[in-house]
Order: sequence, then C-alpha cells, then structure tokens
Amino acid sequence: MRSIRMVTLTALLALGVAACGGGTTKDTVSSASPAAPASSAVAKADPNAPIKEGLKLAFLPKQINNPYETIVDKAGIEAAAEFKGEAKEVGPSDASASSQISYINTLTQQGHDAILIAANDANAVCGPLQEARAKGIKIVSYDSDAAPECRDIFINQASSEEVGRSQVKLLADMIGSKGEIAILSATANATNQNTWIEFMKDELGKPEYKDMKLVKVAYGDDDDQKSFTETQGLLQAYPDLKGIISPTTVGISAAARYISGSKYKGKVVLTGLGTPNQMRQFVKDKTVEKFALWNPKDLGYLASFAAAALASGQITGAEGETLKAGKLGERTIGAKGEIILGPPFTFEASNIDEFDF
Repeated sequence: MRSIRMVTLTALLALGVAACGGGTTKDTVSSASPAAPASSAVAKADPNAPIKEGLKLAFLPKQINNPYETIVDKAGIEAAAEFKGEAKEVGPSDASASSQISYINTLTQQGHDAILIAANDANAVCGPLQEARAKGIKIVSYDSDAAPECRDIFINQASSEEVGRSQVKLLADMIGSKGEIAILSATANATNQNTWIEFMKDELGKPEYKDMKLVKVAYGDDDDQKSFTETQGLLQAYPDLKGIISPTTVGISAAARYISGSKYKGKVVLTGLGTPNQMRQFVKDKTVEKFALWNPKDLGYLASFAAAALASGQITGAEGETLKAGKLGERTIGAKGEIILGPPFTFEASNIDEFDF
C-alpha cells in the first residue's frame, strides 16, 4: 500500500514545487543588471543529442544546513549518477542576500558545466551568474528563482499562484474563514516566499475571506531559533491570532515546536510548507492538522536532468522545448525558461506515515 501511495504522490507531485515558487513576478526581474543574451538566441536545441558523460554539476542551496535543501540537493546529486555525471553541494551556512556570491565565483573558476542555485536574493547573485554564463556554464535555478536574465532555466516546484492561494484556502478551511492571521516567512528577499505571499494577499482580498485579517508578515530568516522566537512574538503581540501560515520548512517546524509546548496549542492553527519527517510528531500530537509540500527529491532530480540537458545541447531553455527527465518523464519549458514540477500535496494524520522524506 505504501509503494502505491508513493507512486500516487510522485504522479500528483509530478511536480516532480514551490520554493520551498508558477509564475514569476516583477520582483524576480532585475532592473539593475544588464540582460545577457539568452542561450536560446545563440544556440539551437538538438533534442536527440546524447547527454554528455562526465558532466560536473554543483548545487548551491540557500544555506548548507537547511534540512529541506539537503534533501533536494542529495536527490540531484544521486540523479547525476544516472547520466554518468558528477555533482556536489556547496554553500553558505547563512541565508543572507550576498552569502552565495563567493561560491558562484569559485565554481566558475573551477569550470563546472552547470551551477544549480536556490537564490537567496534574485538580483544579488545576478552579476556573478552572468559571468559564469559568459564562460559557457549553464545556470539552473530551483526552489527560489534568480532574475530570469541571469539563468537558463528555473525549476519551479509548483505554480507560485497555486502555492500562495492554496495556503490561504487550507488555513481558511481550518479556522472557518474568520479571525486574525499572520505569516511567518523565511528571509525578506526570498524570491519564492515573496511571490507566494503576494498571491496570499490577493487571495485574502476575495469576498469569502472578508472576515480574515492579515495582521503581520514576520521573518525568521530560515533560522530555527529566530523562527521560534518570531512565533513567540507573534502570539504575544496578537492575542486574538487564529492562525499562522509558514511557507518555509524551517519556519513551520520551529513554529510547531513552540506552539506544541505552549498554551496556544489547540487554539492557534498552524499550516504551511514542511516535510513529513519534520512535521510527523506535530501532526500526531495534534499541534498541526494539515500542511503541504511537494516531493523535494523530485525537485532535485528534475533540476539535475535539466542541467544535464542544457550542458548537452538537448535544450536551450526556450519556451516550448521539451525536457526529458528520466523517471519523471517529460516537462515542457514555459515562459521565461520556467519548468513546473507539479501541484502541492496535503499531508495530514491519515496519510503522513506513508511518506519518508
């Protein structure tokens, strides 16, 4: 039964997400960085070209110790073995806007075939990524996009609009569409988080949510302790708070940990984006009823195959091209080089034990 459900998840999530980001918004586009010519403008795709052996890929997550990103990157590294490539993970221990720049420069100097990045800031990494592209290195963003002119492809875990709106709907169902709510985000510059939050705000503007009020967007900076403290602060500052949405795996687990040992357990509803292994204990002790995510392993797998296809000339990142992604099948490249993994999946007590990631 477990294996059947896992197949179902992969199909549903044929996502292959969010971030922990479809569409990108104006926030993802840099006005300061000069646009480099798109790879599709200077090369022609050969979908029948074989994937080159010995490709060197490097995953650059938001931060090296983020549990969610570790799952994504490990799956991408394992996927590289399928096409006889080599992959590694490198990155900063903090998720600040500029922390990834030195790593991009080093990877460029090392001559990797592709750099795969979950951008902490869409524009801060743009210059170094442009320099890497000028040297023929392919750039794949995943989870959190870089400015479109600074990369070749963005692997989006799910439609940004779908993620944002579904989070509001999930919380509304649990609080009867009434009461004050807050959002506990990651960093203030995180592309995916900001895009989702804009769609959350737009969804909250609909008539059916007239009795729900967003009182605060707080930032835990994808740091466990800060997210824990921010949760405490929200609950103290807003005594009538009915629910919290935390669309970040670090944030939701930290918030759940605080609520589970506080007087707010059973009174304040928490939902967001988390992994089953992180959230299992909080679902079982009834701190959290429902939360969502996609399969992070599929996100890393898809990103790895996209990088290999780019480096081998099978695709250029142009809209309408088809990516052959191993066990995940085919994906069509959309506008601005975006590939969507699939829709989010809701985890709850009835199904959480069927998944292990």
